[in-house]
Amino acid sequence: MDIEIKKDGEFEYLDEGQGPVIIVLHGLFGALSNFREVLDYFGPSYRIVIPIMPIYTMPIINTNIKNLARYIESFIDYMGFDKVLMLGNSLGGHVGLIYSTMRQEKLKALILTGSSGLYENAFGSSYPRKNDYDYIRNRVAFTFYDPKTATKELVDEVFGLLSDKSKLIRSIAIAKSAIRHNMAQELPNIKIPVCLIWGRNDNITPPEVAEEFHEKLPDSDLYWIDLCGHAPMMERPEEFNRILAHWLAKRHF
Repeated sequence: MDIEIKKDGEFEYLDEGQGPVIIVLHGLFGALSNFREVLDYFGPSYRIVIPIMPIYTMPIINTNIKNLARYIESFIDYMGFDKVLMLGNSLGGHVGLIYSTMRQEKLKALILTGSSGLYENAFGSSYPRKNDYDYIRNRVAFTFYDPKTATKELVDEVFGLLSDKSKLIRSIAIAKSAIRHNMAQELPNIKIPVCLIWGRNDNITPPEVAEEFHEKLPDSDLYWIDLCGHAPMMERPEEFNRILAHWLAKRHF
C-alpha cells in the first residue's frame, strides 16, 4: 500500500482526501491497509484521517482501552478538528464509543463495524501464543467468512507483531481491558447518529452484539452484509462502501 505517514508532534497518521473529516480508528491488529478501499472510495469527497494508535508503545502499566480513547482525544484536539465523523472497526469501534462518551460534542456521527464494547471473542478460548504460526493463521482466518481473505501477507504481519514479546504482552493487556470495559450502561447516553454495518457471519462480535448495540443506542441504523465476517470493509468492500455512502447521504453528512 503506497501511503504517506505523517508525523506531527507525538502523533503519526495518514491524511488523504478533501472535505468533511472522517477519523478512522483501526483494530488491535488492523493495519492501515485494511482501509484502502474506504480511502479510495471516499477520498474524493471526504478527508480521511487515520491516526496510528500507540497500542504497542504505551508503557505497559498504561496499556488499556481508556488510554487509547484519551490519545484519540488529544489527537483530535491537537489537529483542531471539530464535528468529525468517526469510523471504527473492532477495537477501534470500542475506542470511538469511549471517546463519544467523553467528547460527544466533537462528533457528527459514529460508524461502527464489528465493534467491541459489549462482547468479543477475539482469540476464541485462549490468548495469542508467541511463535505459533499455525495458531496465528487460524485466528486470522477466524476473522473472515472466507478464510482465503486471510492472505499470507496478512498472517505474516500479525505473526510478526505477536512474535515480539513486548507487543504480545500489550496485545493481551488491551484485549483484556476491552473485555472488562463493557459499555451496555453507557450506550443510552450516546445521542449522536450511529451507523452499524455488520457481517452476518461475524464470529468475533456475533450478530447478537450488533442487535444489542442497535437496541441500546438511541439513534442507530443497522445494516447487514451476508457471507461476511468481522471486517466488512476488507471482505466486502464494495458493499460496505455502498451502505456507508447511502447512510451518509440519508443523514446529510
